[in-house]
Amino acid sequence: MVEWIMAPGLVSYPEAISFMEKRLQYIHQGGAECIWLLEHPPLYTAGTSAKVSDLVDSHRFPVFETGRGGQFTYHGPGQRVVYVMLDLNRRVPDIRQYVALLEKWVIKTLAEFDIEGFQRPGRVGIWVNTAEGEEKIAAIGVRVSKWITYHGLAINVNPNLEHFSGIVPCGLPQFGITSLHKLGKAITMAQLDQALARVWEEL
Repeated sequence: MVEWIMAPGLVSYPEAISFMEKRLQYIHQGGAECIWLLEHPPLYTAGTSAKVSDLVDSHRFPVFETGRGGQFTYHGPGQRVVYVMLDLNRRVPDIRQYVALLEKWVIKTLAEFDIEGFQRPGRVGIWVNTAEGEEKIAAIGVRVSKWITYHGLAINVNPNLEHFSGIVPCGLPQFGITSLHKLGKAITMAQLDQALARVWEEL
């Protein structure tokens, strides 16, 4: 059984890390796995591959170094962050297969709203076609400890996209960032959460 938790309000990044680390210990001891839905206040996080040169404005929002994979990412209101804490020992201890599951989860969830999301070799995350070319709509960054996963993914529902200008998102300056609302889909966070739950059960 996977416990789903929805956090009210905005959750600070240190609070989120503390929650996940405690939950990992609980899961390691045989406790229930967890999918945690939340929003953060505006902030930047640096993954294990982040380059200092990709932090364009270090004074704009708080910057947190984190052990997840990937480079610089923005989190903020209007973005659904999904932290996934699963014990791969109970499933298949294969990180690539797990990441593929997350990618498929996002793509199938977007399809619920008639949005075609896709992957691109060498570009982590989920992408969509727009009038400006291919743009990123969801980021994925995971970490695994003793085969228990944490961190996860972030889907842009209706964040302030200008906030991404303080970094080079994922180290790819030639590509833009989009959101569900920018694509003309006036989807609420609750509607997205419902679709995420439906698709998760299918997968």
